[in-house]
Amino acid sequence: MTIFIKALLILSLLNSILSCSRIDDPSLHPKFDASKKAPALPGKPATPHNPQRSLFFGDLHIHTGLSTDAFSMGVRAEPDDAYLFAKGGVIEHGAGYPIQIARALDFAAVTDHSEYLGMARLGSMDLDLPLNKRTLRDLLLNGNRFSITKAWLQTTLGIKEHGFGQGEVNPDIVKDAWQLTIDSAEKHNQPGIFTAFIGYEWSAFGDLKEIHLHRNIIYRSSNVSVTPFSSLDSNRPEDLWRFLEKQNQQGKTSFAIPHNGNLSNGLMYQKVDSDNKPLTAAYSSMRNKYEPISEILQIKGQSETHPTLSPNDEFADFEIHDSLSSGGTMKPKGAYARDALRQGIELSHSEGFNPYKFGVIGSSDSHNASTPAEEDNYHGKLPIMDGSAALRTNETLLIPDSVNPVRNWGSAGLAAVWAEENTRASLFDALKRKETFATSGPRISLRFFGGWYFNKAILKQTDLIKQAYSKGVPMGGNLSEAPNNTAPSFIVLAAKDPIGANLDRIQIIKAWVDKNGKSHETVFNVAASDNRTADKNNKLTPLNSTVNIKTASYTNSLGAAQLTTVWSDPQFNPSQEAFYYARAIEIQTPRWSTYDALTLGIEPTTPATLQERAISSAIWYQP
Repeated sequence: MTIFIKALLILSLLNSILSCSRIDDPSLHPKFDASKKAPALPGKPATPHNPQRSLFFGDLHIHTGLSTDAFSMGVRAEPDDAYLFAKGGVIEHGAGYPIQIARALDFAAVTDHSEYLGMARLGSMDLDLPLNKRTLRDLLLNGNRFSITKAWLQTTLGIKEHGFGQGEVNPDIVKDAWQLTIDSAEKHNQPGIFTAFIGYEWSAFGDLKEIHLHRNIIYRSSNVSVTPFSSLDSNRPEDLWRFLEKQNQQGKTSFAIPHNGNLSNGLMYQKVDSDNKPLTAAYSSMRNKYEPISEILQIKGQSETHPTLSPNDEFADFEIHDSLSSGGTMKPKGAYARDALRQGIELSHSEGFNPYKFGVIGSSDSHNASTPAEEDNYHGKLPIMDGSAALRTNETLLIPDSVNPVRNWGSAGLAAVWAEENTRASLFDALKRKETFATSGPRISLRFFGGWYFNKAILKQTDLIKQAYSKGVPMGGNLSEAPNNTAPSFIVLAAKDPIGANLDRIQIIKAWVDKNGKSHETVFNVAASDNRTADKNNKLTPLNSTVNIKTASYTNSLGAAQLTTVWSDPQFNPSQEAFYYARAIEIQTPRWSTYDALTLGIEPTTPATLQERAISSAIWYQP
């Protein structure tokens, strides 16, 4: 962690950030008045049980002031605030202004860091605080256009390059904070209407603190561990799985969700274990059992794929965040989901087991008790780092561009789950079977089925979904033993976010293993808007952009509200193991940074636009 970030961490604990009425402009962020009666939450009826499964959107990665890093960045919100926000209520941002999501979520999980859980909140950590220094408010208002240097921080704030003195864990405080987390989820859980999962984050690091090996633990019910397992107990994922195994034997059913593989420096999806030994069938079994899904879209970048891993994928360069603050970039190999899925089928070919047979979701990783997934309503991840437009665009110059990660952060993602009903058990089981997809924020609907005899006539059937389930498998499923060497066919159904942008295209990504055990990939454009068809090289003519950069706006004059197709693999080889997944891409829309630029009256940073997306879990074929 750099001196600049350390300084801001410590600084945030000095001042009364909750009383600050503004970050950039008081007219933009009215002061949150807790004395005023909050408006009633919008009414929401229960979703009836649906054997063909309904679509639910949520966030399984939210931090509050119980997390040390969030508290040190000015967050005082608690789990109740996070669930209130997810339900559509108004809460206070860490910088003192009201925030609210445009549409309530269907489910959420508060996943505070298990390491030192709740301790910073009660002042029981040695944070080496300087005294009587300038406030954050003063810095933001009066130091708006000058660069704060390392020397200035040290002389003016008296901050030395020693960071946090973490001290010993207080088990009583951790247990009390965990109970608060449990009680809040129990209070807000409303079967059929809103699901509040009980969870936490296990936050292990690699050799450098910026190398993330983090996992979120999600429980199926209120029968949970007495205290969370933390990386202070063990920094090895294998030990986490063993802990979960023992807990599951006691009926405390849970699993772990890896996230930010992009920041793992290639360690998240390796071909060796934590001891650098070759993977085994036992390792594969445990990993698949306790890590059935991975989070691939969130604020700190996407982990689907990287341009160096997928040079022929024109949409691979999306919200890339792979920089080391010490200089250079993270290693992409072993850090991204598509590459991991490819390694999995390579291992299946050579070793007979596949440890990387996981589905995908998105979530936020907000540390502000919120889900900032909307580009035009983005309020950042950490108040003192990116809680205002000026901080996010670095107009304040509080953190030098050379070490400021904020511009490369996205606006979060969402987890999308196809389940029979909105309950903990039903959603958990759907996550476990991988009938899930990730979105970069919009509420795109995406269904993906694979089978042997689907044709386009099925798209006109009134019982299309029932037939798709009975004659094939949904995302997360498996196909085997191609009958008469028949190529598999896939149903893809995509619909735009009802209040969002139109769709540009649907793609199917395929990877397979050749006879030598080497994997390959290709991207098929299988459906497109505006009467476009792929050329002989499977390329589509790009749509023009409707985005007006100056007004941070766009129109739906291009694209399609829905795209559907049945596609059969033209390159299928029944002897080759493969996987397939679907990706729906929107037309171009303004990025959060462009909305911020409009707010501040400045030129937007690059990229000014983006093409949001939904990415399904895979369907695997094994001979």
